[in-house]
Amino acid sequence: METNASEKLSCLIIGSGPAGYTAAIYAARANLKPVLYQGIQPGGQLTITTEVENYPGYPEGVMGPEMMVDFEKQAARVGADIRYGIATKVDFSSSPHKVWIDENKLIETHTVIIATGASAKWLGLESEQRLNGFGVSACAVCDGFFFKGKEVAIVGAGDTAAEEALYLSKLCTTVHMFIRRDQMRASKIMQERVMNVTNIKIYWNTDTEEILGGNNVTGVRIKNNKTGELQTILVSAFFVAIGHQPNSDIFKGWLDMDDAGYVKTVPGTSKTNVEGVFAAGDVQDKIYRQAVTAAGSGCMAALDAERWLTAKGIH
Repeated sequence: METNASEKLSCLIIGSGPAGYTAAIYAARANLKPVLYQGIQPGGQLTITTEVENYPGYPEGVMGPEMMVDFEKQAARVGADIRYGIATKVDFSSSPHKVWIDENKLIETHTVIIATGASAKWLGLESEQRLNGFGVSACAVCDGFFFKGKEVAIVGAGDTAAEEALYLSKLCTTVHMFIRRDQMRASKIMQERVMNVTNIKIYWNTDTEEILGGNNVTGVRIKNNKTGELQTILVSAFFVAIGHQPNSDIFKGWLDMDDAGYVKTVPGTSKTNVEGVFAAGDVQDKIYRQAVTAAGSGCMAALDAERWLTAKGIH
């Protein structure tokens, strides 16, 4: 006979990127006996990244998926209970909090650390997914260095796209910037900066038709959506900067969020508006979005959770 008994925990971690695994390491070492559910993409965005050269402690660089395996092994070694499964529903109306995994397993937990991350928005081209990691990237700060001295393309019209174009302009010979409309969404100051850089070439009213290349990006075919004119440009990389979507849907209605769906935390902490619920990593950070900052905020969340439990006399 099927039982509906719930599992009772002190600390539940949802998500398994640098934030989730770091939270698990700290929480396990504090003897909170954390359970971590890996979510829809175990290892998070780093599993679709190739080489990571900007994370401290890896002097030779490391492949993103390999780094996440290291994080997971370390969390498991210090005692975190790492499981495969997806949080599908929550009820934060009373303590302990209720979280459902894979729609049917109920967990009641005193603290929840949300580390569900964000997903890059993509254009939806077959070639974009096929060449992802082979010249197609959604993070110029992560991958721009590999295309030093080369010509690259970037698509996007907001502040992030402008920032990434400026970053690339310092490394690459030419940055071809494709903008769908006849104006940018970016703030005036960012627009001015982009316009003033001589090696950023802006293409207005431009759609990306196809990213070209067999094993690596070799070029891009664009179309002027006013005239219909097609053009092929030879580039070594194609950066997508049309935004990120925080993976926060199941928390809507419970947690305070900004207009884009990023979970709001009390500045300088990982605390949300709900007692005992903490958020770390890209689900609450739209500014930095780096592995190292996500790991740092995962540490903060575990320490905040531990202190909250101690203050409540729960262990």
